[in-house]
Amino acid sequence: MSTLTAPAEETVTPEARRALLGAAVGYAMDGFDLLILGFMLSAIAKGLHLAPAQLGSLVSFTLIGAVVGGVVFGTLADHLGRVRVLTWTIVLFAVFTGLCGLAQNYTQLVIFRAIAGLGLGGEFGIGMALVAEAWPASKRARASSYVGLGWQAGVLVAALVTPALLPLIGWRGMFFVGVLPALAAFLIRRRLHEPALFERRHARNEVQSLRLLVADAATARISLGMVILCSVQNFGYYGVMIWLPNYLNMRLHFGLTRTAAWTAVTILGMGAGIWAFGILADRIGRRPSFLGYMFGAAVMVVVYAQLASPAALLVGGAVMGFFINGMLGGYGALMSELYPTAARATAQNVLFNIGRFVGGFGPVVVGAIAARHGFPAAVSLLAILYGIDLVAFWALIPERRGAALT
Repeated sequence: MSTLTAPAEETVTPEARRALLGAAVGYAMDGFDLLILGFMLSAIAKGLHLAPAQLGSLVSFTLIGAVVGGVVFGTLADHLGRVRVLTWTIVLFAVFTGLCGLAQNYTQLVIFRAIAGLGLGGEFGIGMALVAEAWPASKRARASSYVGLGWQAGVLVAALVTPALLPLIGWRGMFFVGVLPALAAFLIRRRLHEPALFERRHARNEVQSLRLLVADAATARISLGMVILCSVQNFGYYGVMIWLPNYLNMRLHFGLTRTAAWTAVTILGMGAGIWAFGILADRIGRRPSFLGYMFGAAVMVVVYAQLASPAALLVGGAVMGFFINGMLGGYGALMSELYPTAARATAQNVLFNIGRFVGGFGPVVVGAIAARHGFPAAVSLLAILYGIDLVAFWALIPERRGAALT
């Protein structure tokens, strides 16, 4: 893997912008799906007479599907092409999300969610690889962060429209609404072409991409570090965002609309953090940006646990969101520079989705600790994890800002 700095090329082509739009809309679909599922759990429980454990498994099976989809579609994208495989993932997600709205029992819904998760698993890594290969090195972190903003846009739209639509169209109707972002992403991707870098390297791609993640001792250490980073990132995010609405409802007795508004402010803080991270990472480097955000996340989750008034929780949520999810877009640029073209989509999908699977236990763990020992104890766990995150990054991940992609 080369560590040479690429020539400063500032030109952003129309094709690069289309790649960014297609990846961002696809990731918005992912974020939209996650949050509407969280809001719909109570309605689904009533409609299908599900127990709490069955409800929790809907998220778990979706994330299991995402891990499998990440491995399968990431590998296929490194061998068959980014755009082609992205189209497959979007069709798979759209079809089985629509079928979720037709499920008649728990078994059908779990199967449909798991298969839809396969499509979701392919979104992040392939889109990030596509954007990183299409954009100039000097703007790579910003471009990856813009893809991350797509997730936040999808979550924000879900937070705003679900309280209005769910009482009118029910949980089945909301699954049908969830197909719309997928259709938009599909139409955008019909105009995309494979990056020139992928086309040049593809003819020489004779090595199994999964093996390249542990090609030598140095690369294996990097992969271990990325698994830790992605796991903490997702654990903290899911632990906060899935549990936050319930926390606001239980502690301050917020209704659905007010909880959604408070959640939306936290999401806006996350969006601001992602935007700022991309600029910082391009200007001062990946390592200082990640390390600064990790430290800020560890501090802010502890601060947030001490807040009591609605106004303080509103402002504190935005600041906490800035740090805990501001790093999201940076993973795309970071992993693109750490792995070669022959394994870039595989690395993005496999490592991030392993982290997403681990992160799926965040709401369960945070909720269980909060129920037994209180919210401050649960938040202390998150602070410790961000501390581990910081140490892992410092010890295992090198600085490769602006590296020429190999």
